[in-house]
Amino acid sequence: MAFGGFEKERSAAPMADINMTPLIDVMLVLLVIFIITAPLFTHAIRLDLPKASAAPAPQTPQTVTLSIDDAGRLYWDGRALSLDAVRANLVQAGKAATPPELHLRASRATRYDVIAQVMSAAQQAGIERIGFVTEPPPRSPATQ
Repeated sequence: MAFGGFEKERSAAPMADINMTPLIDVMLVLLVIFIITAPLFTHAIRLDLPKASAAPAPQTPQTVTLSIDDAGRLYWDGRALSLDAVRANLVQAGKAATPPELHLRASRATRYDVIAQVMSAAQQAGIERIGFVTEPPPRSPATQ
């Protein structure tokens, strides 16, 4: 058995050291696997926007409120408009020296497709500031 080194004297005791190289190799491979797979676990985000509460945003002259009801109808500052008319208004608003902030008030049952179309139209028009407006949750009598 070849356990020892290159010594001239032969000792009967086997070498008692542990070879750490395979252990370190396995640990480094596991470290790389965890580094690669860890970001994949952070993409599971649960959203429930209508129940959020936040400080109300101040209404400024550069604010446009766009409401979307359950059926997908659009209301520009309270006036009912079609999607094409909203796109035209967004383009006109985007050409201003300071583009307005768009406040989206979407009902809970609104299809995401309608919201995505409105956001896409706003981005193409040059409006970069978009906020989702939600109603605050009802306060319980104990917190009042």
